[in-house]
Amino acid sequence: MFEAGEFKKGIKVEIDGAPYMIVQFEFVKPGKGQALYKCKLKNMITGTQFERTYRSGDKLKKASLDERDMEYLYFDGENYCFMNNSNYEQEFLTKEQIGENVDLLKENTVCSVLYFGTMPIGVSLPNFVVLRVTKADPWAKGDTATNNMKPVVVETGFEVFVPPFIEEGELIKIDTRTRAYSERVKG
Repeated sequence: MFEAGEFKKGIKVEIDGAPYMIVQFEFVKPGKGQALYKCKLKNMITGTQFERTYRSGDKLKKASLDERDMEYLYFDGENYCFMNNSNYEQEFLTKEQIGENVDLLKENTVCSVLYFGTMPIGVSLPNFVVLRVTKADPWAKGDTATNNMKPVVVETGFEVFVPPFIEEGELIKIDTRTRAYSERVKG
């Protein structure tokens, strides 16, 4: 259980049998009376958000969440298939469950799948993914007066800005937390 005094951004709680994450938090101490904790909560399954105010002493149940490493196998046109490498069970997740990093997801990538009970509700990619550049404009030599970056497209269709020396066919490492180019990979 979390007491209202322990609330902070990012905490995952259970309300009415559903997992929620505190996305905004504000502590308010009026002149008289109890302290108030204003929270903006986001449903981790549906994505809906609402605001609720709690008083000091109020408690919320900690959400029973579990993370499992699973390998991304394929996209069937509607859902993304992940396989548990220890027991070979497969789970299908929607684009909404995977979130914004769906365009960095490559086959055979081991991801962390978040479960609420027995239901998968989200996916976390590894901190870095290595992807091949499939489209890059040529670099004009001598174009180094400023620290220019150019857009390239990688094998998943994601567009990222890279240094001008990156060419088509090269492997690059992308930070999934910032969604930015990290380094060139020899391969």
